[in-house]
Amino acid sequence: MTTTKPGPVTYDSQYERPYDIHENGSGSWLTRGANMVIAVTPVKGNVRLTRTAHPDEYMVLLDGVAGTIAAGGATIQAGDDSLTIVPPGDSSLELSGEGYVVRVFSSNATDLLDAAGNAPTYAHGAPLVAPLKAWSAPQDGYRLRHYRLADHTVGGSNLRIFRTCNLMVNALTRRLVPRDIHKLTPHSHADFEQASLALHGDYVHHIRHPWVPDMDAWHDDVHAQMASPSVLVVPPTVVHTSRNISDGMCWLVDIFAPPRRDFSLRPGLVRNGNEYPMPEADPALVPTLN
Repeated sequence: MTTTKPGPVTYDSQYERPYDIHENGSGSWLTRGANMVIAVTPVKGNVRLTRTAHPDEYMVLLDGVAGTIAAGGATIQAGDDSLTIVPPGDSSLELSGEGYVVRVFSSNATDLLDAAGNAPTYAHGAPLVAPLKAWSAPQDGYRLRHYRLADHTVGGSNLRIFRTCNLMVNALTRRLVPRDIHKLTPHSHADFEQASLALHGDYVHHIRHPWVPDMDAWHDDVHAQMASPSVLVVPPTVVHTSRNISDGMCWLVDIFAPPRRDFSLRPGLVRNGNEYPMPEADPALVPTLN
């Protein structure tokens, strides 16, 4: 039994509310956690997004759009259904198509924290969340790193996990039929949040709060149905599992900050794990796959 009341869960149905910021004429929704900020930008045509003197790496997911990403003196052509790691400093995205651009930042993007739609949730901090502590820099230095997600799909697994020094993104494979209700994975995390971004489809997020000594702080179970795009942020110790309930293509992306050590200790599970040194391993840790 936990003795500290966990923070509230964020249920951000972005499709129901106005944009939080506008950049070069494009609107974006922002949803934050204690150690992360998720920016979702709908695209219909062309979009230009920039960052100036950004303090650390960030990730870019492209869904239905493609174009040019420039940073660190280099330029790449980023395709649809891809993930790109952008190095610190100045960067620009020149993209076109119809879909979404998702940028995942650490909480070092301080200019975005207060702009997030759920910023009031963190007005008094985040109980139980361990502070952000950067892992080691990549072995070959900071640079643009581009990954076609299809190249990292492995038979028998729906996990496609990538990490930076501060972030971890699991771009799960897309589901085409509703999830089997007899094969759900309810679980909780001791000291970090999980953000789940739904980009396509309808989902039900099942939430169970732990009991704490103060009965006034107890909660009924929640079964929150949300369409896309939407973001769920689950605080530590809160039990959760999600399932898509709509037919057709559904896509959920899980986000963590800092990277998960248990995932990183599984050989080959983090698709770019060989590019980023692991912190010293804890021999007492038993990896899990929740």
